[in-house]
Amino acid sequence: MGTVFRKTITRSLPADAEIIVRNGERFARWKPAKGKTRTELVIVGNDGTDRIATTAATFTAKYRDGAGIVREVSTGCRDEQAARRILADLERRAELVKAGVITAAEDAVADHQATSLDDHFAAYIAHQKAKGLNAIRVRNTEARLKRLANDCSFRRLADLHADALQRWLADRAAEDMSAGNRNEYRQELVGFGNWCVKTRRLVGNPFADVPKADAKADQRRHRRSLTEDELRRLVYVATLRPLAEYGRETVRKPKSEQTGRQTWEKAALTFDTLAEAAERGRYALRDNPAFLADLEHAGRERALVYKALVLTGLRKGELASLTVGQMELDGAVPFATLNASDEKNRQGNSIPLRADLAADLREWLDLKLHRERADALRTGQPVPTRLPAASPVFNVPAGLVRILDRDLNAAGIPKRDERGRTVDVHALRHSFGTLLSRAGVAPRTAQAAMRHSSIDLTMNTYTDPKLLDVHGALDALPAFPLNTDPRTERIAVKATGTDPNPRSLVAPAVAPDAGNRGLSQSFPDQSNPERTGREHSLILAVSGDLVKRKDPLTSAVSWSWKVERKGVEPSTSALRTQRSPN
Repeated sequence: MGTVFRKTITRSLPADAEIIVRNGERFARWKPAKGKTRTELVIVGNDGTDRIATTAATFTAKYRDGAGIVREVSTGCRDEQAARRILADLERRAELVKAGVITAAEDAVADHQATSLDDHFAAYIAHQKAKGLNAIRVRNTEARLKRLANDCSFRRLADLHADALQRWLADRAAEDMSAGNRNEYRQELVGFGNWCVKTRRLVGNPFADVPKADAKADQRRHRRSLTEDELRRLVYVATLRPLAEYGRETVRKPKSEQTGRQTWEKAALTFDTLAEAAERGRYALRDNPAFLADLEHAGRERALVYKALVLTGLRKGELASLTVGQMELDGAVPFATLNASDEKNRQGNSIPLRADLAADLREWLDLKLHRERADALRTGQPVPTRLPAASPVFNVPAGLVRILDRDLNAAGIPKRDERGRTVDVHALRHSFGTLLSRAGVAPRTAQAAMRHSSIDLTMNTYTDPKLLDVHGALDALPAFPLNTDPRTERIAVKATGTDPNPRSLVAPAVAPDAGNRGLSQSFPDQSNPERTGREHSLILAVSGDLVKRKDPLTSAVSWSWKVERKGVEPSTSALRTQRSPN
């Protein structure tokens, strides 16, 4: 038989408590802010401090469950008879488990039904934090779950029903919420339901069969890749615009826009006037060299951020997470180590860096060290000999997308093209994928460079067919001459040992091999004017064998490096990379 009792609990001594001794025992006496003077026994806690021993206000039930294990469950009842009714219910459930009427899992689920859903949400969020998930992701999960609980009137686990979620999703669709956004809300409840099943709070996930919306048919944001000329213009503008903003000319407003005394305004920056505005800004700030140096430093950093995003395919948050200690720039194959906690797929990767980008990064870190030394000398602080390993490589602002929009406007690059596709920070990753394909990089290798879990995602989502030479690819197809006997061609091949149609083999003409270099325009290396054309290309040697095993993505790829300073067609390496869903 079970029993109910009030547990003895301890708590810290009140600050204004008076210690008195009665019959050899110590007691604390104090007067709360509201109520009469109280007296409680004082004991020594586990940490050696004095604590008050008091009796809990509610009863606890003690019984043996269906598995024969002694349990103590708080009843939450101040009345003993009410507590005994709860004890009887617990013992009845234990008998049902012993008789096989209900399972132990169903019995465990019953213990959580009366708990507030907010408490379950708090436990779920704590679980996500313990897994080391990104703080922004955890915050979004919590906000979405609370919105769904409020809109669907979910108060307890028993209130969770798929019908309520489906009605909510239908209402949001009627309000023109995108399919992708609706899927994110659905996924939060599905994930919460799966966790409840694992922690024996629910027998089954009530949201598992709620269908997803067709995100492809309702895609709201279509990104486009930038051309190589646009990327050059963007990097150039990013370098000069912080300084050029201080050299903008003052012009008279059109009469239709003049209001009161506001008849003058700063002229908009354009690609053609940018250099002149930068010179005027440099002249205007000639008496403030420190601020002038800060503006030039900011422009160089922004341009290098854009270049790094295009040549590595890193996401904005991933690039912002890189520290000095994660950069390996002096080896034969420069690379950056991306921590698993900072990567979208939570696996961690080594990101190869092209030689010219590695050189730019070395110069950038030297410049940062020089500035820190100058600041230390000016303020009387110890002069550092090197940058701290935890120092971020770049200061990537949260509002980079707005800064990019201004740079695009100054560069004369349209934000939206004729097909409605837009350019944002993530579009630079799209440009990385497109340039890989345009340079002739094998799809399998491009997938590894992009860290994608699906080659379909690499080739269909992150590759812009508009920028690929589809017409030129048609020349790789075999010839089918009219009125020509194919037997004549076969005889000619046997007699001469040559192929009368050297383009008849599609794969070598389209996919790169050890002798087929992927070429594209690039930021040229001006250090050696004698090298032109194909000599500026990165030679990629990719295994010609068909990949038939499901090995890690990079295991089937071997590289022979011959790196020249060149442009924006990115390269990958044999460094270990892992796959990501996008």
